[in-house]
Amino acid sequence: MGKYTPEVEVGLDRMREMARGNYDLGWMNSNPEGWGHQATAGNTGLGMRDIETGHYGEVPDQGSSRGSMAPRGCHIPEDTPPALSMYTLNEKSEVWAENAATLYDEAVVRQWNSTTDIPWDKLEKLPDDIEKAVCQMCTGLSEVEFVAGDMPAKWMCRINHDFHEIKLFLATQIMDEARHLDVFRKRALANGGGLLMASPGQEELLAAILEAPDYTTASSLMHIFGEGFVLTLFRQGEFLAPTEVEKRIFRLCMQDEARHVAYGVKHLKYFLERHPDREEQVHSILDVGEQAIFKLTLEPQTSEPRAILAGGGVENIGLGAARMAFIYEKQVKEYLNRLKVAGLDRESRLTIPKEIPFDDIAA
Repeated sequence: MGKYTPEVEVGLDRMREMARGNYDLGWMNSNPEGWGHQATAGNTGLGMRDIETGHYGEVPDQGSSRGSMAPRGCHIPEDTPPALSMYTLNEKSEVWAENAATLYDEAVVRQWNSTTDIPWDKLEKLPDDIEKAVCQMCTGLSEVEFVAGDMPAKWMCRINHDFHEIKLFLATQIMDEARHLDVFRKRALANGGGLLMASPGQEELLAAILEAPDYTTASSLMHIFGEGFVLTLFRQGEFLAPTEVEKRIFRLCMQDEARHVAYGVKHLKYFLERHPDREEQVHSILDVGEQAIFKLTLEPQTSEPRAILAGGGVENIGLGAARMAFIYEKQVKEYLNRLKVAGLDRESRLTIPKEIPFDDIAA
């Protein structure tokens, strides 16, 4: 047996040929239909939308079964190994959204960090009830936000590389969610407080997201439902933020959440237009999500700190509860509207009340 394996010997032979000046250079003419492509930068720079045109903008309805890791639009040699079994999301409709490239372009230019973009120097000593309410809310949001990154991470490695716009967008979402966990944990630990109580209701909802049977139902449950409810909450952050620190956190997180929700709506729309027979499956997972989030909404460790913040203290918790009932009504209304935009009429199927009568809460 020789010193080297047969594969290494073949490589050495090739190197000897190169040393003699014998080169292949076949790769230089391998993709004539893709050569000569030009892109023009827009007002905000050269974005994903600017380069995905012509030959390279053609997204197949079915991802490649060869060269599954090859970039879309390149030449794939005949001897390229078949797609790896891990790439199970090979149908465009399973993951696609027409706004994915736009959202990716936005995400990469609007990244922020919790170290220098939050005015931590403006933290001030708060009354105990307010500080505890902030810390409890941050505990719950820390619990939610990282799982919102786990969901796309679970599915991203299964998506065919021909749909790279989706993979790139989901990568930005994972970073967004990691940053959200980071900023809410920092706020809980930065001002003389700390983390308080976890939420059984939260765990139930998060488990439903992670255990969803396919990508589209997981996306509907998280991007439209879960993150949609959080987005509405952040938009009403003026009720909840006692200082400029929390206001800034809510504003920055809100812009991230808005992208995730926008992707989810457009993906569900694209999917249902091509698979109307799957509508009932999406309804079924939303049944589960609605029950879980309603249970979560009424948990003391979820509802009470928000009511204290919305009212400005324990002594005004009734006023705060009324304000939170108003926010809940907006959450449900916006949730139904998003589904309608996606082509799903949930109005008659809603399993939770559209509003929480404040008189009932007070009683």
